[in-house]
Amino acid sequence: MPPRTNDHAPESGRDTGPAEPAGLSAPSASTGAGAPPGPTNARPGTGDRAGARTDTGSGPATRTRTGAGARTKARTRTGAGTRARSETRAGVKTETGAGTKTETETGTRARAEVIVRPESGAEVTGPGPEASPSGVRTASLRRFATTARRSRGAHLTVCGALLAVAMTAGAVADGGDRGGSPAGAGAGTDAAPAAGALAAGVLAGGDLDAGIRALQSHLRAQPRDVSAWAHLGLAYVEQARTDGDPSRYPQAERAFDRSLSLGSGNEQALAGRAALAAARHDFPGALKYADRALEQNPYSERALSSRIDALVELGRYDEAAEAADTADDRRPGVPVFTRYAYVRELRGDVRTAREVLERALGGASAPADVAYVATALGQLAWNQGDHETALTHFARALAADEEHLPALEGRARAQAASGDLAGAIGTLEQVVVRSPLPGPLVALGELYEVRGADGDRTKAADQYALVDAHAALARAGGVNADLDTALAAADHGDPEAALRAARAEWDRRHSVHTADALAWALHRNGRSEEALPHARRATATGYRNAVFLHHRGMIERATGRDGDARRSLTAALELNPGFSLLGAREARAALEDLEAAR
Repeated sequence: MPPRTNDHAPESGRDTGPAEPAGLSAPSASTGAGAPPGPTNARPGTGDRAGARTDTGSGPATRTRTGAGARTKARTRTGAGTRARSETRAGVKTETGAGTKTETETGTRARAEVIVRPESGAEVTGPGPEASPSGVRTASLRRFATTARRSRGAHLTVCGALLAVAMTAGAVADGGDRGGSPAGAGAGTDAAPAAGALAAGVLAGGDLDAGIRALQSHLRAQPRDVSAWAHLGLAYVEQARTDGDPSRYPQAERAFDRSLSLGSGNEQALAGRAALAAARHDFPGALKYADRALEQNPYSERALSSRIDALVELGRYDEAAEAADTADDRRPGVPVFTRYAYVRELRGDVRTAREVLERALGGASAPADVAYVATALGQLAWNQGDHETALTHFARALAADEEHLPALEGRARAQAASGDLAGAIGTLEQVVVRSPLPGPLVALGELYEVRGADGDRTKAADQYALVDAHAALARAGGVNADLDTALAAADHGDPEAALRAARAEWDRRHSVHTADALAWALHRNGRSEEALPHARRATATGYRNAVFLHHRGMIERATGRDGDARRSLTAALELNPGFSLLGAREARAALEDLEAAR
């Protein structure tokens, strides 16, 4: 399973000031048991899951005690699980490989909800654009168009339309006022609700697109509302997450910049910039902004969470553990608990990670929280090769939120590992139609290869081609996509491109995931001796990951260390025999060859 990130995390609640320290470190007064420790980016990794969190106040956090003794607090969220809608008019109606009919409109009205037309007639997009350069955007779109033209599958057409819509949306958004504030501000006097109440509604899981329009309307009437600009930025980050549309990130950045220009040092905008930086995989930036936000408000849940995410992704695991303890003391709750658990898992403490998540699930009540924590438990079980338990957790997550994409992706991987290839393919086809991200695209391509039916080789190639198209789109939105590129290209693309991307990522951060990606890219380029130290580093923290062990074993075999290779490959298959159907097949074949050569 790909590196975990927090993009699908439920929204945290009010950051309302000092909270009584009653987290994992100290026993709960009501039960005598420690409250659940916290979380990571909901499985940090490539930043693909960095969810925006809403901070809407400055007073004490509201908490209730659950029957299990886990503490929960009032929380607002920004539409986790909202279905991405791609509209632009010219209707292409297609059928996916699973037989589900999907309508994708492409044409002249790309995401009109992002555009506000004040009475003056000018178009504005909240903060007013300064999006990615149009040349970069056009080049990315052309790369996608080339991919789409060589595709023969209706499924790829659907994914392509989603990517094209995102590109078009960014281009339309660039047509607005470049002055940094809504055109006609103060001219139109539409009834605009107070920013605090509006933000709570916008980011509480309702209609996010309508909420963004409401915030824009409010800002036309009150263009100097510092908090509203920060909340608009958070809404754009959330929209990018739920729609899989990185073109929203430049809009979010402009909104945060506007908020900071009106109120330098305001914690909401600083914490928002931290979340945005993490979503773009700029982890040094995320750490910088999180620290600045915490200087203003040491109890900011979003900033505390982003700080853990950044330290994890930078490979600074001891500091991440300290940050998780601090966050648990100050703001115990689902966002912190899941990060706490992931930090423990990365250090090999699977038992504590599981206990923390189970207690967090017992204390969760909101559907988004239940889906999020149950998915984290499913991913933990799947990583340990317990596919039946993983399926049970994913089923619970989907019962709470049937559109929770990480749960659908996890279920597909567990289905494949359990022998249900048809079910796995059908589930992943649902996922990539709605959100064509690199991880599920590669997984679906590999399942097509394993099935080997007529046309499956072409279908697999189509999925791998779309990974490159998505990476181009992500870069146009300011996202660092090198880790995704390295992982996909090493096995299913250009090994030299994989190595360039892996080296670039390693230069930025030294996490176990980047160490593994660099090791594998070096190996795929015939440089296995150079790869081996990185493969060893990827497995040195105690993190139990069958993919890492498989990569290390293949590298050890290539360098003539047959005994080490047998141990690593055997460990990979014993830990999780279904970590990858293609990878497991390769590991078994290598072990057979090693035994035969004895």
